[in-house]
Amino acid sequence: MMEQLSGDILQTKYALDTFYFLVMGAFVMWMAAGFAMLEAGLVRSKNTAEILTKNIVLYSLACMMYMIVGYNIMYTNAGDILPTALSFGLGGDNTAADVLAGGDDAPYYSNLSDFFFQVVFVATAMSIVSGAVAERMKLWAFFAFAIVFTGFIYPLQGMWKWGDGFLDAAGFIDFAGSGVVHMAGAAAALAGVILLGARKGKYNKDGSVNAIPGANLPLATLGTFILWLGWFGFNGGSELKVSDVAEANATAMVFVNTNMAAAGGVVAALLLARMWFGKADLTMALNGALAGLVSITAEPLTPSPEMATLIGAIGGLIVVASIVYMDRIFKIDDPVGAISVHGVVGIWGLLAVPMTNADASFGAQLMGVAVIFGFVFTASFVVWLGVKAVLGIRVSEEEEFEGLDVGECGLEAYPEFGNK
Repeated sequence: MMEQLSGDILQTKYALDTFYFLVMGAFVMWMAAGFAMLEAGLVRSKNTAEILTKNIVLYSLACMMYMIVGYNIMYTNAGDILPTALSFGLGGDNTAADVLAGGDDAPYYSNLSDFFFQVVFVATAMSIVSGAVAERMKLWAFFAFAIVFTGFIYPLQGMWKWGDGFLDAAGFIDFAGSGVVHMAGAAAALAGVILLGARKGKYNKDGSVNAIPGANLPLATLGTFILWLGWFGFNGGSELKVSDVAEANATAMVFVNTNMAAAGGVVAALLLARMWFGKADLTMALNGALAGLVSITAEPLTPSPEMATLIGAIGGLIVVASIVYMDRIFKIDDPVGAISVHGVVGIWGLLAVPMTNADASFGAQLMGVAVIFGFVFTASFVVWLGVKAVLGIRVSEEEEFEGLDVGECGLEAYPEFGNK
């Protein structure tokens, strides 16, 4: 009787953790909608349909490439630096016998639920690239890069930390992906933006900057709230299980800290914008929320809620300064601020980990930053160069002026308003 009860408990825990993992993955999948709405709101109306096309197709390509090869590189055949083998497709799942025979070491969630949770992270990283190269990149060149990034570049560097590779062995800590996801996506974006160049009319010969406002701030705000909601799955799901008291409490702490960091980012960014520009800049507040979320993603469990708020607030301050200086000093034209939000603030999030986690060290965190950023930027730059040589990466001046909706998609998102 007791043996039967023990077996039932194991199967119930397995079912509960699998369901939790799948729901958290669905939350992260919904972040694809957040990125689509945010980017659609921050580009000009004549580029809206194209940016939406990029977002739904990149998500689909990420799912397919990660299924075909990426997941196996990152987990199934993971090694210290390179995968032990190159295999394709997904394997089988656990059986009831696997769970019952494992005892305390039994698998506590479905293998396929793990794949689903991981694949939506890949799409998140690629979505970061989408916004940074908006309004002047060829659609099919972007898709070509997405295939390589999601199938090979992202999984390889992800293996180094989450696949028990050499960064993990060195003590590098990245709970849910400030580096593995966000900084990696920003590094790929930066490589593309450098080769792509700025939008026409963005910078004057005297070095001054022309603001190019987005077409739909309500849509951008909706996108930010969707991303905020999805982040509970992003960070909460990374706890991996919820079926005992300690793990349930840990998940609750991750949710609270994630929420508080975002709130701190909003308030800090808005206050700095008010002092700097004399106005309450909505776009800075939106990016402040995302900066707070990126800041806490590397370690959302060990800080207190008060400390999480402070970490997010510092991220909010950093992102305002970064967006301004990227634009004015470095002339990096990033229509949505993705490189600042996910890259610069991603680095801050990684370096903040030792402030609350006694197992972390600044040396290991700096090593992780250098390795991930250096590898992803270099590999992405090479791939972008290849795509540029074969397909070209930038649309013509005429297409850019008319809008990518017409030139790349053959339709307009707002046809009744015409080009604006």
